[in-house]
Order: sequence, then structure tokens, then C-alpha cells
Amino acid sequence: MLEFVSFVRSSFLFKGVAALISVLLTLNLSVNSMVNNDESLDPGDYDNVILMIGDGMGYNHLYWMEQEYDVDANIFEMADFVGSSKTQSSSAYVTDSAAGGTALACATRTTNGAIGVFPQDQYAAYYYAQNLCELAQSYGKMTGVVTSDENSGATPASFSAHVFDRDEDQEITRQQIEESKHDLIWAADNGLVTDEWADEYGWTLVNNTAEFEALEEGERSFGAFPGNLWNTDTGADSPNLSTLTAKAIDMLDDDEDGFFLMVEGAHIDKHSHSNDEENMKKAAYEFDMACKAAIEYAKADGNTLVVITADHETGAISLEDDGSFKFNSGSHSGVPVPLAVYGSDNFVQNGEEIKNKEVARRLAMAMGAAPNEFPVAVAVE
Repeated sequence: MLEFVSFVRSSFLFKGVAALISVLLTLNLSVNSMVNNDESLDPGDYDNVILMIGDGMGYNHLYWMEQEYDVDANIFEMADFVGSSKTQSSSAYVTDSAAGGTALACATRTTNGAIGVFPQDQYAAYYYAQNLCELAQSYGKMTGVVTSDENSGATPASFSAHVFDRDEDQEITRQQIEESKHDLIWAADNGLVTDEWADEYGWTLVNNTAEFEALEEGERSFGAFPGNLWNTDTGADSPNLSTLTAKAIDMLDDDEDGFFLMVEGAHIDKHSHSNDEENMKKAAYEFDMACKAAIEYAKADGNTLVVITADHETGAISLEDDGSFKFNSGSHSGVPVPLAVYGSDNFVQNGEEIKNKEVARRLAMAMGAAPNEFPVAVAVE
């Protein structure tokens, strides 16, 4: 398929096709700006923005976790406001993680399976959708992507690559290593990144807890860890998600222009697909602890926005009459997901529901973009 894209770009039809796509994208972005251009919305202007994504996390995942551990979820208790995000892709009412991640990263809904591209130009033959990390970099901010998934998973890829197919692990990893300008990408090992490849493009490759703990501020790093990052008890070889989150913040927070950090708890989704309630609740608990680390930093810093949400719900979890919870599906559902905010009184209000792509637009505004400046179409050279 990559060969097909190269052929299209080099063919005599390309200019005509590209011109048509340009018109469609211009119309799409114009409509998006008209719909969302609310001049009264002012989420604030922040040095630092942290986006926490619980993949597959619905309200009932958190309520079930609270019941199991006899705790109040930090996501709810520490947030200033809790609204909802309405999840959907351009091709289906029920989104997958690729399109869901793209909506949260790029402020545009795309087709299921596609990452960081517009639905009108899914193969990025002419344009692709800028993501929030790239926007932050244009403002001089440091950026990081942290996930319990492999680095080429759909959600981290949405903040670091632009591909037509979420299964293109090699191409996603290539773009992350060779083209992205991130200061750190930390994930589970997908078996593709070598020391030589990382070193060639200015990365320090870290594969275990000892190497992770030895990282120094200012050191550009790619983490490829062997263990279960989603679990509080990962074993000796790998840090867990809350530890990764705290360290990532420490690595990024010395830049005078600030930073943007995306952290994903991927295994709420993965364990919900298999209806593995025990491990789902463990993954939700560890993600909640990662959110606590982010909010505690924001409280101490005073100029950091933390937004916590999900790309979709997985498992269609219901609350039964006897007070128990149960899975009703092994797939995604279309129900709205939590949207919790710390640090802003005008990002979302309690009980307010906004579209998933609107979350990204408001995050862009929190970094200084005007109401109609995001999404952005980047021309392919």
C-alpha cells in the first residue's frame, strides 16, 4: 500500500487529485471553524498541558474500580469539573482507537483504522492533520508520549505519526524515530527499535528500570520496556504507568516555554475486550494513580492544565440492580466517556457534553491557539 501512495504522488494525475482534495479539506476546516468558533470560550493559557487518556474507559469502569478497591477515584475527586466526551468517527457511530485517538490529537474525526489523517485524504497524498504535539513544538514546547501499550499502538501513534492504517507498525515506528521531534516516547517494547537505529536519530534507548532511572534531564529518550506497564506491580524490569508519568513530567518541566504530555493507560481497553474484570480494574487503578501524579504536579506548579478522558468505552459495562457491574460486550460502545479537568474553570462544565474532537481544539487554545486555528492541514512535501 505504501508503494501505491508513492505511485499516486508521482503520477500525472496527482496535481488534479491534490487540487480536489485541497478544496474538500478547505471546506471541511472552514465548516469546523464555523461550528466551533465560540469567541466566549477561554480555557486559559498554560505553560504546561497534560492529556491523560484511559483507553476504553467509561464511567462504569471507574465506578467498578472504586467498588473493588474501596477508594474514591482521583479522576473524580481531584478534578475541578467533570463533563463528558461524545465519541464517534467520521465513518461510524462507534469509533476505534485510531480514529478516537486522532480526534483527541488532531481535532478532526477520521475513518476507523486511520491515524493522524483527514478522511478526505486518508493516504496523506496531499495533506495530513497536525497533532497537538506538533502544535506544541511549533510554540517551542517540549513534548512527550507515554503509554502502557507498544509505541506503535493506535493512541500513541495518533500523537506521533500519520498513517492510513493503524497496523503499519514499522512505518509508525519509523516516523517516531526518524521524523518526530518528541523529547521522549516511552512504551512497551514492540520489538522493532534497536540501539543503532535510535542512536542514529539522537535517541537514548532505554529497555529496563535501571536505564530508565539513569536518564538525565535534557536527554532525549525512547523507552521500550518488557513488562506490564499497566499494572502497579510490574516486576523489577519495568516502571509502572504512574512512575513513568511522574518521571516524564520531571524530564519535561524545565523548558521556559513549557511542555505538552500525553499519557495513555491502554489496558483498560485491552482487558475489557476479553472481559477480564480483575485485570481491567488493576489497569484502571494504575491509570488513576498516574492521573493523581499529574494533578499533584499541576497543583504545585500553578500553571498546568490536566485533562483526563477516553477515546471510547469498551465492554458496555452496566450497573445491575443488585449493585454489581457486568460486561455486556467484548467490543467498543458509543456511550459518552468521562472528561475531567483540573486547572481551568472554562474548559468544560459539570455535566457538559462535548465532541471528542472539541477536546483537542480546546487543548490547542490552552496552549495559545486562537479559536479557529486548530485543526491544521499540513501540506505533504
